Amino acid sequence: MARAIWKGAISFGLVHIPVALVSATSSQGVDFDWLDKRSMDPVGYKRVNKVTGKEVTKEHIVKGVEYEKGRYVVLSEEEIRAAHPESTQTIDIFAFVDSPQIPLQNIDTPYYLAPDRRGEKVYALLREALASTGKVALAHVVLHTRQYLATLMPLESALVLVKLRWPAEVRGLESLELGPAVTKAKLAKSELDMAKRLIKDMSGDWQPEEYQDSFQDRILELVERKAKAGKIEEVEKVSGGEERRSADVIDLTELLRRSLGGGSDEETKKPARRRSTTGSAKTTSKTAKTARK
Repeated sequence: MARAIWKGAISFGLVHIPVALVSATSSQGVDFDWLDKRSMDPVGYKRVNKVTGKEVTKEHIVKGVEYEKGRYVVLSEEEIRAAHPESTQTIDIFAFVDSPQIPLQNIDTPYYLAPDRRGEKVYALLREALASTGKVALAHVVLHTRQYLATLMPLESALVLVKLRWPAEVRGLESLELGPAVTKAKLAKSELDMAKRLIKDMSGDWQPEEYQDSFQDRILELVERKAKAGKIEEVEKVSGGEERRSADVIDLTELLRRSLGGGSDEETKKPARRRSTTGSAKTTSKTAKTARK
């Protein structure tokens, strides 16, 4: 299995499913490094004062949020750290919705979820329950101190976690300002029939092995050709937490029964204590923009 980038548990009701998060994608772009053509030394990025043009050392840099045009509120590193949501090492499911209800424009990055530490049975149970009901799970998860909205969905024999963009991050279609020539287009039947026929003639199957990045292929071929011709420059390189354990899965039937309110012990009689989801209920002012370095 590919290296896990995060380990924790899926949590819903009283059920915990130990899982490992594995990236479902990999970057295949060509990585161009900056070099000084006079010496072939690596070229880095400098922090520069945009007014004076002078370099600013790290100890003199603070972070600010533009509150109004040209006016910033400065925040300390301690204040920023305190605002980060608590890392619970859980994927907290809070609702199940029909899959088509999630807008395409909200979908961000996919990850595979693999069962971890005797979680295979309950992992398979959740996968099959989602597949048979046509539902997907909505959840909160904290990765690298940032909270994300995510969805869990079945994919063949696996579960996939897809990071979603927060609704406030997605522009509505009204931003396109589509006129009546588009929204209420008057199309001739003959034109529509021809378009349908063209689509039918060009229809085929999804064949991912045939879809390749031609730019990357050409650049790599060029690099290989120049390398074999001896056109290689020597570049001197410049030197420049404890994993949390989640609860093992025990009597699955009992946990599900208690989650549905069918338990009789003292624990099920007590109201569930909900974990805070800091940052999910509030959005920043539309005028506030994080100052870039």
